[in-house]
Amino acid sequence: MHFLRRTMVKFHSAEGATLIEIALYIALVVIVCIAVITALGGKLQAVFRSIVDSL
Repeated sequence: MHFLRRTMVKFHSAEGATLIEIALYIALVVIVCIAVITALGGKLQAVFRSIVDSL
């Protein structure tokens, strides 16, 4: 909880350019996650399907 409070204080006290940079980093991470999930989607579906079938 203390970490979250410190992080929020940093965001609140950050300047405009810093907030834009943070938003761009977050957007980049989201895009990379979507790309990885899309690329591995079929394999992940097969893994989850085998888990469900074994249950």
